[in-house]
Amino acid sequence: MNLKALLLLFIMNGFAFLTSSMAQSKTIQIGNQPHKVALVYTCDESKIAAEILYSYLEKSLPNTFELKNTKNASNEPQIILEIQKKNKELKAQEFLLKSNQHHIYLIAKQLKSLKYAAYSLLEQWEFRKFTSTVAYIPKPESFSFPQNFSQKYSPDFEYRYLLYPDCYDASFREWHKLDWHENDFGLWGHTFDRLVPPKDFFKKDPKLFALYNGKRRAESLCMTNDTVVKLVSDFLKKEIAQKPDSRFFSISQNDDVIYCECHQCKQIAQKYGGPQGALYYFLNAVAQQFPKTQICTLAYLHTYNPPTNLVIAPNITTLFCPIEMNRGIPISLENSNKSIANSLNRWENTNKNLLVWDYTVQFSNYLSPFPNLSYFEDNYKTFKKNKVKGVFAQGYADVPGDFTELRQYLLAKLLWNTQINIKATTADFLRGYYGKAASSIQRYLTLLSENQKKSKAYLDIYSGPVQNRNSYLTPEAMDQYDSIIEEALNAVADDAILKVRVQKLRLSLEYVYFEQSKFYGADTHGLFTTDENGQKIVKKGLTERVLEFSQQCNKMGIYELSEGGISPDNYYKDWLAISKNTIQHLGEKMQIKVLSPPSKEYSAKGAKGLIDGIKGYHDFNINWMGWYGSNPEIEINTNGIAFNSLKINFLEDQRHWIFPPEALTIYGLQNNKWKVITTKNGEDLTENFDITTKTWEINNPNFSKFEKIKMIIKNQDTVPYWRYRKNKKPMIMLDEIEFFFN
Repeated sequence: MNLKALLLLFIMNGFAFLTSSMAQSKTIQIGNQPHKVALVYTCDESKIAAEILYSYLEKSLPNTFELKNTKNASNEPQIILEIQKKNKELKAQEFLLKSNQHHIYLIAKQLKSLKYAAYSLLEQWEFRKFTSTVAYIPKPESFSFPQNFSQKYSPDFEYRYLLYPDCYDASFREWHKLDWHENDFGLWGHTFDRLVPPKDFFKKDPKLFALYNGKRRAESLCMTNDTVVKLVSDFLKKEIAQKPDSRFFSISQNDDVIYCECHQCKQIAQKYGGPQGALYYFLNAVAQQFPKTQICTLAYLHTYNPPTNLVIAPNITTLFCPIEMNRGIPISLENSNKSIANSLNRWENTNKNLLVWDYTVQFSNYLSPFPNLSYFEDNYKTFKKNKVKGVFAQGYADVPGDFTELRQYLLAKLLWNTQINIKATTADFLRGYYGKAASSIQRYLTLLSENQKKSKAYLDIYSGPVQNRNSYLTPEAMDQYDSIIEEALNAVADDAILKVRVQKLRLSLEYVYFEQSKFYGADTHGLFTTDENGQKIVKKGLTERVLEFSQQCNKMGIYELSEGGISPDNYYKDWLAISKNTIQHLGEKMQIKVLSPPSKEYSAKGAKGLIDGIKGYHDFNINWMGWYGSNPEIEINTNGIAFNSLKINFLEDQRHWIFPPEALTIYGLQNNKWKVITTKNGEDLTENFDITTKTWEINNPNFSKFEKIKMIIKNQDTVPYWRYRKNKKPMIMLDEIEFFFN
């Protein structure tokens, strides 16, 4: 490799330390000698790193290298790997790459960092590990390294965690200098229900748990109960004994907004800035018993902001979780993410042990395009500026999702060095992973990003194709994306391996098309058309495409399509059910007005969608119209059509605060006066987390006497106690009001 190429590689990977004078210096040439080049290890530990380096270099230049445990006395080039445990100039994770006129030195304080040095040298010589199974081995005549060179490498973040498919592979993590949360955390994530299990303690001592809205709730703990402190401390003591090598132990609220409002907790919360103040008061009481153990807690939901007037114990680490952030803009004081930036600034000044939980994908739709990659660089520079010690970048876990491979690669690079040239690194990855399709894939990425920025689409980690149908996933944009991916497929048509990689991107477009077609229904871009008898039928070939989609997902290891969600096989089964979820009824020829506006984000296709003959299914984002904390009022002009039976369909999804109504009153207009025709009361609510459709059927022989029908649907007055949360209101979801004459 010539020196110019080496310089470009150094800059691309963030090693922009080569000055122009260095670029003019002489280089050490490795691999063009008549004898073998020695990889010299100075101890048993450094031998392990030397063997790693040897295994890759030999693949590149076979029969060129040898392992030795002593240095040659000659000036022939050698690569010397040293562990210097007493080196005061290096921290644990740092390493040196240096040279004199003849030899290259890799120096670190520990084996882990010496391995990092080996992988960094390999990357500078154009070796790549794109995924756990896809690597690039260059085949040069020789390798070059500048003479009389010295550079110390330090990570921008002390802790670097990625939760993506290839990160389950230890060799991938090692190459990319990543940590693994399962190794470092003795207790991880939400832990209150493990520390004091409700099944063991709630019935016999409910005061251990949160008093919330006047009731003891098992979803959280009392922060001022001494017995809770003792139970948690005893549990933690056992965990530390069993896992002495763990860096952190999480003591964190459950994934819920419930917190204790008993008199003592309320007083502490008022004194220290809110429920987060009570949490850190409690954590301080536990932490003082374990001064050598780092206790980690989530800054999440009601504990999102730092406490006030309270000194946090030095062995408490805060894991800041900006879950509600707009991923369609960077974190900044100059945009709508201002509150995130402000909170981050305050945490920097409150707790020096600060980590960030970065949500980097769309959890509700793993395959749906989610163009947030262009904001990674700015955000990670912001984290560094705010002295964040580490980042946990949550991705798709072990499920391959939208651009999984590129996402994990870029994030791994940024976690080590926020100053990398992100464009060059992206281009390098695309060339290596997609081959001849790289330029097309780059155009696809660019167009996605441009469309998102033009539309100013809010990127929500729980959004999806339907919500973005008018922004970066419009039918017109989808046609453009599809055309580009088709070009990419043509470019790699003769390479079966690369073709599969591009086909995975096509799966994302197929998924968007299927999801949006459910929403559009019988309209343009919908899944339905009509046959010669006017009956709704699925467009020809569409169901076969969905079957092919599910089969391809299974082949590619995409075993679920959202976090804890539906499998590809069940997606196909649901498609079959949805395709039959139609009804021909008299209301399709009537006129309808929605008198009380629904929630803006749940306006579906407008009023006509309530009588279009296409029913909503399980997903409240598709076809359902929703009223949040208000009462739907709907008026229907029957156009003189005779009917005597009504069916009104409501969604029940208690997890999302969607409940059937309390009551329904139907009025009829006759001689310019509204008269009550009938009233129906709903059943008492019971705790139930199945997603179901509740159909209310009302029969009345007098319906046809009226010119218009009006429905006033009474929402539940309050959320039932088992789903009660502050600031949450009951929601009614309605789709398809059916009219019949029996």
